[in-house]
Order: sequence, then C-alpha cells, then structure tokens
Amino acid sequence: MNMPNGIAVEPFSAGRWQSLALAVLWLGFVAYAVLLSPPSTANTLDVIRQLSTGQWADLNPIVVVLFNLMGLWPVVYASLALSDGCDQSIPAWPFVVGSFGFGAFALMPYLVLRKSTRAFPCRVADSALLRGLTHRLLGVGIAIATLLLMIYGLTQSHGSETWQDFVHQFFTSQFIHVMSLDFCMLTLLTPRLLWDDIARRAAAPAWRSVSLLPLLGPALYLALRPAVADGL
Repeated sequence: MNMPNGIAVEPFSAGRWQSLALAVLWLGFVAYAVLLSPPSTANTLDVIRQLSTGQWADLNPIVVVLFNLMGLWPVVYASLALSDGCDQSIPAWPFVVGSFGFGAFALMPYLVLRKSTRAFPCRVADSALLRGLTHRLLGVGIAIATLLLMIYGLTQSHGSETWQDFVHQFFTSQFIHVMSLDFCMLTLLTPRLLWDDIARRAAAPAWRSVSLLPLLGPALYLALRPAVADGL
C-alpha cells in the first residue's frame, strides 16, 4: 500500500520493544488461560446459553454485566482498528472479526504487528461500514449501553453477597475467570490504538486519561472526538 508522501511513520524498529513485550504478553495470556486458569465447570455451556438468550434471573448480575460489556468491546476496537488498518501492511479485519468470539486473544496479534500511525493525518472513511463505525452515534450508543448495564448491575445486585459469589466463580470457573481477565486486557490495551487516533485528530491530550476509564471512556471519545478534516 502506498503511503502519503512527506508523512513519516514510526518505523517498526523504533517500537520493536513494545511489540516484543505485547507478543510475550499475548503468549503468556494464552498459556495462562489454557494451562493455569481454573477448570471448566459442568454448567458452563448452560451459563453461556442463559447469558446469550437473556435468561438472567438465576445468574450473578456482575457476570451478566461483564458478559454484555464484552460484547461491546469488539465494536469499540472495530471502530479504531478498521480505519487504522488502512495504513498498515496487514489488514485489521480478520483480527477484528475474531475479537467478537475471542476478545483480546484475537486482537493482540494485530496490536503486535501494526505500526504506529499517529504521524498520519486521519483518513476519510471510504466505505459504508467504515462510515458507520466512525459515526459519532456509535460512541453514543456504546456509552448509553454501558451506563444501562452498570445501572442493571447496581439495581440487581445484593451488595457484598453478590460480590462474594462473583469472586467464588472467578476462582472456580474457567469461563468467568478468563472472561474477566479478557475484559481487563482489552481495557489496558486501548491506548495502543486510541492514543494514535487522538494524535492523528489533534484531540485534547486529556482524552488519554479519559480513555483509560473501562469501556465508557473510549465510548465517550468515539462520540465526542474531533471530526476529520473534511467533516466526516
């Protein structure tokens, strides 16, 4: 892919240590999930079925909220990664598609292989999909959904009893354990893409701090970030 003349991109060698660290982290995460996480419980498939079909009455509210938030994270990354991938030597879409089923496990290889694009001007969305994924209403929708889920968790929980049950499930269920760590990983990895977008759009540096707020911060950024030069 031809790069714009006169635009300098951080060479891969300059960020090789970050990429190496991410690669080691990814391999460690995969190894931990497979070898060291708690064993899978007999009712895992039934819990996933209940979560997926909205049968939440018998489930821990924190698990319900976490499961649904994990459905929103890939949308955030799709908004950032698919436009970012326009300036990369590798396409972002296979990793984004994989993230809807495997979260950070699928996204991290792309974050390892990509080059920083913060020196590029922001590209105009050139397809209906990209235009939809970069529209402000997407960020608004994610922010609203996140707040509604948080309200659900607060109103349906029973204080310390709910948290004690969640902690028990975290240490005894592979599904809950890995999903929780996956959520944390996606939160920690956000700056790898989002901070480049902030620099490319010349957004206020304060967005870097806001973006660290789990899911809600990136959603607010997607809703309020400066438009690209031609107004898209």
